[in-house]
Amino acid sequence: MLKGKTAVVTGGTRGIGFAIVKKYLENGANVAVSGSRQETVEKALAQLPEYQDRIMGIWPDLCSPKEVAAAFDSVKERFGSLDILVNNAGVSSRTSLYEYTLEEFTGILDINLKAIFVCSQAAARHMKEQGGGTIINASSMVGEYGQPCGCAYPATKFAVNGLTKSLARELAKDHIRVNAVAPGVTKTDMVAALPKEMVERISAGIPLGRPGEPVDVANAYLYLGSDMASYVTGVVLRVDGAAMN
Repeated sequence: MLKGKTAVVTGGTRGIGFAIVKKYLENGANVAVSGSRQETVEKALAQLPEYQDRIMGIWPDLCSPKEVAAAFDSVKERFGSLDILVNNAGVSSRTSLYEYTLEEFTGILDINLKAIFVCSQAAARHMKEQGGGTIINASSMVGEYGQPCGCAYPATKFAVNGLTKSLARELAKDHIRVNAVAPGVTKTDMVAALPKEMVERISAGIPLGRPGEPVDVANAYLYLGSDMASYVTGVVLRVDGAAMN
């Protein structure tokens, strides 16, 4: 479904991001795995030896326009194009409002929102020049419903939804589609860090009767990145088993 396309996946070293990387490689794409540190990127690449001719690693500061531009230039130099950007990198917290520091709040905004702006701007410049592409952002079910603590995370996801819809309108003339994927409870390290009773309570309210697997979410990214979604833009695609309906 993605043969001949080149994708950058931020936060691609584990969890949903790594599942997206694998799904894209299995479907013929060249993939640049972006992570926060060289060591974690190289560890991820080592798990995919059969794809070494179609994969590379990058580790820019995602909030630095200069570093991101240089990294994306290297991807285009290696593979000849930059067709898909997956803005998957993200962080969360469960801190109460009464205990939140400005530093913690700002740090979450930087990775979950500012980095999407910086990476989208750099990728869109390449995509416009080559005649089109697609950007897919990581949202969340809490971007619609909120959550009872850790307010920075849902705040950023509300913002991601707005940014997605706005960029879809702005970039359509340049043949760049912009969508987002909003997972529900998914078996990732982030969810694993939650208290077991909380995960069980949340999962009990999912009509499909189970938490999502990373591959469930990766399948949505595959669809949105492919030509099958050529007339889909400005969409926040929920992948949550009908949770909160």
